Amino acid sequence: MTMALPLTWGATRAEARRPYAADHLVDGTMLSMTRSISVAASQELTWRWLCQIAVAPYSYDWIDNRGRRSPRTLTPGADRLVPGQRMAVVFELVAFEAPHHWTAITTAAGRRLFGPVAMTYAAEPAGAGSRIVCRISVAQDGPLRWTRSRLLAWGDLVMMRKQLRTLKWLAERDARTEPNPGPSAS
Repeated sequence: MTMALPLTWGATRAEARRPYAADHLVDGTMLSMTRSISVAASQELTWRWLCQIAVAPYSYDWIDNRGRRSPRTLTPGADRLVPGQRMAVVFELVAFEAPHHWTAITTAAGRRLFGPVAMTYAAEPAGAGSRIVCRISVAQDGPLRWTRSRLLAWGDLVMMRKQLRTLKWLAERDARTEPNPGPSAS
């Protein structure tokens, strides 16, 4: 595992070096952050929990979700992604390949807050379980964007660490109670 905080957390060297769809959506000089966590659940179940990010942030709800608790059960149909839908409040889905990965870019409101940012969330098979790998790519051209990208790296590290641990816990809990849930019913 590499631990070059704040740019990587939990990622293997290969995960941190590999290109992701988010890397191709930010113009100019880019700062890349990679966060990963192992999950004792199938890739399909982990994918369904990654799709829940369209429903709620799963981080510190008192900050990201106006104090409302992120759902602790899978929302039916949340894994039926549609390009253009909102993900994580300030992102818009641009591409996905179920049950592998989805990629989103900041909305106009998100760009005002964070600048141009793209992110890819992947559910990858790993032994008997899976891994969640997230790549965040942030524009850093110019002094304002450079400063904002560094602040975002530290803030995102705190928030995404909580998010990934929460999604891991929920997927593993469901894997223990429902060994093979498969895709959601249509």
